[in-house]
Amino acid sequence: MTILKGGRGKRPNGGGNSGSARLVLLMAALSACVSAPQQPYAAVQRPQPTTATYPIKPVANPPKSFQALDVDQRETPPPALVSVVRNLGQSFNGKVGIAVRRVGSDWTVAWNGNSLFPQQSVSKLWVSMAFLDAVDRGKIRLSDSTTITKKDLTLFHQPTAALVGNSGWTTTYSDLMRRAMTQSDNTANDTLLRAVGGPDAVRSYLARRYIKDIRFGPGERLLQSTTAGLDWRQDYSIGRNFYAARAKLPLSVRQKALDNYLASPPDGAAPSSIVQALAKLKQNDMLSPASSQLLMSIMSEAKTGPQRIKGGVPAGWHYLHKTGTGQELGARSTGFNDIGIMTAPDGTSYAVAVMIGSTTEPIPTRWQLMQAVAKAVAANHEAR
Repeated sequence: MTILKGGRGKRPNGGGNSGSARLVLLMAALSACVSAPQQPYAAVQRPQPTTATYPIKPVANPPKSFQALDVDQRETPPPALVSVVRNLGQSFNGKVGIAVRRVGSDWTVAWNGNSLFPQQSVSKLWVSMAFLDAVDRGKIRLSDSTTITKKDLTLFHQPTAALVGNSGWTTTYSDLMRRAMTQSDNTANDTLLRAVGGPDAVRSYLARRYIKDIRFGPGERLLQSTTAGLDWRQDYSIGRNFYAARAKLPLSVRQKALDNYLASPPDGAAPSSIVQALAKLKQNDMLSPASSQLLMSIMSEAKTGPQRIKGGVPAGWHYLHKTGTGQELGARSTGFNDIGIMTAPDGTSYAVAVMIGSTTEPIPTRWQLMQAVAKAVAANHEAR
C-alpha cells in the first residue's frame, strides 16, 4: 500500500532546477513512497450474546476470511498516479485527503490517507449500508412503511419537509433510501438511521465489516447544531430558524465551535478506509450481492455534485458516488467531499475519495482538484 503523507498543503514555490533535475528528484521521492505490504487486520475477540430474548440468526453475508499474500504476488500502483496524487495534495491551499484504490488489488495511493476528515453527507452511505445489512439479516424490509411527522424534521437540505403535513407523511424505506442517497435528504436519512437502531447500529456494522477509522456521528441535528455552537431545538427545523439562530451568535463562539469540530470531527473518516469500504462494496463483501447491486444502482443516480469528481470522469467510464458538504464561516468552507467508484470501459473499477476538510479556495478550484484526480485515474489506467 502506498500512502503519501502530508500536512496542510502549501503551494509549491517556483524553482531554478532544470526539468531533468526536477524529474530525477521527483522519481527518487516516488520510489521512497512505496511502503511495506500492509498486514491483515487481527481478528477481534467479541463476547458471545447471552440474551435469550432475541434468537441469533446466521449472518446473511459473512465477511470473507483474510488471507496473507506472498510479497511477490502483490501489485504496485502506477508511479505516475503516485506523483499526481502527491502533487495535487501538496499544492492545494487547504487540508485535503485523497485516496485511490483499484478494486481487486491490494494497493492504495493516498495523500493524508490516514487522517480523519469530516464526512458530512458522505456518512449517509454507511446508514444505507447498515440498513441493507439489516435487510439481508431479515430484521427489516425495504417495502415496510413509516410515517414522518414534523417532530422528525431535521435541517438544511430536506426536500421531504414539503411533503409532511399536519398529519404526517407515509412512505416506504426504499423511497427514503433513494431520497437520502440521490438527493442527500437529511430527514430521509435520519429516518432510516432511527429505523436501523441509531448511530450505535451503524458503528457496529462497520466494526463487523472490519472497517476502521470511519466514525459515525450523533445524527444530523446534533452534529450540525454543535458544529455551529448551538444546542438543538426542534423549532430549528422549520423554515430558516436555524440560520437565524446561528447568525445571532458571536463570531468567536462560532469560530470556536467550528475549530473544535474540525480538530476531532465526530463524523471523521480516513480516505484510505473509505476507498477500502467502497472496494469491498463493489466485491459484495459489505452486503449480499443483491443489496450491493441495489445500493450501487442508487448511487449511480445521484443528483448531487455533478462538477466534483464526476466532472472529470471521461466519456465511456461509469461513476457512482456520494457527496458531502459542511458548514461555512466567512471565507472558510468545510467538509467538501466526493467519494465513489469509477469503472473503465473494460470493467476495471477504482474506488476514489477526495475530502477537503477546510479551505478558503472558491468552489471552482475545489472542482478542479477533484476532477484532476478522476482524470489521473483514467489516464493511468489507459497507460497500463
